[in-house]
Amino acid sequence: MTFEERVEYVKYRIESAHKTLEAAKVLADNGFWNSSVNRLYYAVYYAVNAILVFNEVETKTHSATKSQFSLLFVKTGKFDKKFGRLFSELFDWRQKGDYENIFDYDEESVRPLFEPVAEMIKKIEKEIIKTL
Repeated sequence: MTFEERVEYVKYRIESAHKTLEAAKVLADNGFWNSSVNRLYYAVYYAVNAILVFNEVETKTHSATKSQFSLLFVKTGKFDKKFGRLFSELFDWRQKGDYENIFDYDEESVRPLFEPVAEMIKKIEKEIIKTL
């Protein structure tokens, strides 16, 4: 992938992150808590994928994406540990909400996630812009 192709891909992924966060809000506003958690996870995943691709890091699985983000951005101090924990928590919560039988999140557990997810997406976007 050329630099220009990477930049276009990254722009698309960041835009997807923002749109997916908005979709999570719509789902939450209508009481679809598990689906909202799913969309919150994917909003962060798209942003993390963008910064990894921008830095020419390829991953093939969600677990590898999570690991590479932690290794390259959290453990190096570029990103606060809270963002690594947030991504890990959302990863686990999405799995639980999507695949466990008879499990439902509620408003009290989901609403507090919106602000940190938005903050993480903005932080990733700023980090990418800073290096352009």
